[in-house]
Amino acid sequence: MKPTFSTPFLAAAALMLAVSPSFAQSSASPAPIKAGALTIEQPWSRATPAGAQVGGGYLRITNTGKEPDRLTGGSAPVASRIEVHQMSMVDNVMRMKPVDGGLEIKPGETVELKPGGYHLMFMDLKEPLKDGETVKGTLVFEKAGSVAVDFAVRGMGQGGGQNMGHGAAPAPMQHKH
Repeated sequence: MKPTFSTPFLAAAALMLAVSPSFAQSSASPAPIKAGALTIEQPWSRATPAGAQVGGGYLRITNTGKEPDRLTGGSAPVASRIEVHQMSMVDNVMRMKPVDGGLEIKPGETVELKPGGYHLMFMDLKEPLKDGETVKGTLVFEKAGSVAVDFAVRGMGQGGGQNMGHGAAPAPMQHKH
């Protein structure tokens, strides 16, 4: 079954995902998580309004191993599933789509999942993500397996830099599956 997304859904998703990544760096974060050759740092999520169906998840993954690994998705009690998505601007249109086959983390590289780029999507939220709370989740990697991660939930407007709350209109957006 092909999912459909309404305009309010897409607008909410764009607002949640198009904020400054510098916010995550300025907030207190839990200790890095080691899973095999991977190190997962600074997991966080944006607070969502009541009724939102999706939420974004962001973090940094470093692979210190000699073989690539792949983030394929995950799960969380607050959502039906976690998917890996990518946002990009094409002809002044913001596009978001799932990453087919998962996100590769090459040996010796760090991949940052952040607003406006690769990110996690908490799909079919069962409750809003509230500022100051922690969301438990499990990420699934091809080689490192399942890894428990706690996402610190941060409020809207706490970012800086690219935050669209400074008078910039959100770009039109398409969500492709």
